[in-house]
Amino acid sequence: MISKQNLWFLTLFSLILILGVYYVTMPKDLLSKVENIVEDKETKEVVEEVEEESMLVAMRVNLEEERQETITKLQKDLTKEELSTEEKNNIYEQLKYLNEIQGKEEKLEKQIKKELKLDCFVKQDNNNIETVCISNEHNEKKANEIMRLIQSKYENRINITIKFQKK
Repeated sequence: MISKQNLWFLTLFSLILILGVYYVTMPKDLLSKVENIVEDKETKEVVEEVEEESMLVAMRVNLEEERQETITKLQKDLTKEELSTEEKNNIYEQLKYLNEIQGKEEKLEKQIKKELKLDCFVKQDNNNIETVCISNEHNEKKANEIMRLIQSKYENRINITIKFQKK
């Protein structure tokens, strides 16, 4: 059976291979046209926007890597024979909790984007939620809207941190 890590490796390797073959077989005049487009002023604005969103992507990738390391460690611990059933149950609960948190974070990001039209990164750690939003507006009203939206998804009171990054 292919593990999740091997599947990711094969997927990324295949993508790199396909892009490499495409680059090698691409006509040279197409490459020069693409370079000319990059110099265009409108394209520079698009590149800046991509850089802003790439910050959020980088944050998501870092969080995913941390979680994947934790999950891998827990899975290795789960297969140890010297652990008691209770310890294995605790490890299983931790794995389950990590999956639930990841799902909640993704739902919150989508809901903030849908309802408030903001690109955000959401990270939950127990009862603390850290949110980084890309916006030119850095006011209390926006922050309160985000906090209310997040808090409405939880029964218990949680600590919510909102950070704004300029576009």
